[in-house]
Amino acid sequence: MFSDTENRLAQFSKALGHPARIAILRLLLKRDRCICGDLVSELPLAQSTISQHLKALHRAGLIRGEVSGPATCYCIDRKQWQLLTKGLKHFLNLSEGKKNDCC
Repeated sequence: MFSDTENRLAQFSKALGHPARIAILRLLLKRDRCICGDLVSELPLAQSTISQHLKALHRAGLIRGEVSGPATCYCIDRKQWQLLTKGLKHFLNLSEGKKNDCC
C-alpha cells in the first residue's frame, strides 16, 4: 500500500518521536564513537529506561551495537543515518516552490 521509502521514513520518525531518543542520538553524534555505559551518567533517566529507548532506536536501525546491559557499546549506524537524512530532506523539500494559497 505504501512505498518502501514511506514505510522506512515512518519507522525512523516513530523512533525519533521521544525526546529521550533525540537526546541519545545527539550524544552519539556528538561523540562520533561508541558509548559504553556512559548514557546513564549523561541523561537524567534510569538505566532500564535508557535501555528501552536504545532498543527502539536499534529496531529502527538508527544505532548499532548490542542493546542489552550497561557495558554495551552503541554508535550511530551511518548508512541508516544517511537514509534518514536523505529521506527527510526529500520529504521536507516537497513544498519548495509551491504557493501557499490554501485555507
